[in-house]
Amino acid sequence: MTTQKLKIALSEEHLSFISFIETLDDDKFTLSKEEKWSAGQQLEHIHLSIKPLLQVFSTPKIILKTVFGKGSGASRTYDEVVESYHKVLEEGGKATAKYVPKTMPLKNRSYTVEGLKNVIEKLIDKLNNSNDQELDEILVPHPLLGKMTIREMLYFTLYHVRHHHQVATQNLNAWSH
Repeated sequence: MTTQKLKIALSEEHLSFISFIETLDDDKFTLSKEEKWSAGQQLEHIHLSIKPLLQVFSTPKIILKTVFGKGSGASRTYDEVVESYHKVLEEGGKATAKYVPKTMPLKNRSYTVEGLKNVIEKLIDKLNNSNDQELDEILVPHPLLGKMTIREMLYFTLYHVRHHHQVATQNLNAWSH
């Protein structure tokens, strides 16, 4: 996926998720059953998980290469990243403590929505100042998937919001019946 297409997809998918969250009434936003996350907690999880990417783009490239290493210059495809994530989930992989949302009170909804919009805007802006070579050779750590190129991390981020949007929708549909 080209960087331009990736930027568009990241923006569109996150805005779609935000739109979904904004259309929920208060009860659906906070509804949680069977120890599954509410839609509000899904929102908080996405917000928590994307914020470290801004740190990646704010860190000098030489430091990232020194700390995490340098990849071969080739990234896995979007589908390969998704397949790796599914495999980890099937093996019992779960969000690490840092990314597990607390209870999401209604009073935090608009603040968290605005925070996610802001983070996405900043991420897209950072991508405007990145080149393909950096995206494909600089490695960064993922808590479940290990070291990945920045491009692979962006693919994960794109899939991740799709995944949690789908999970929140499915849960609400199941719980409404």
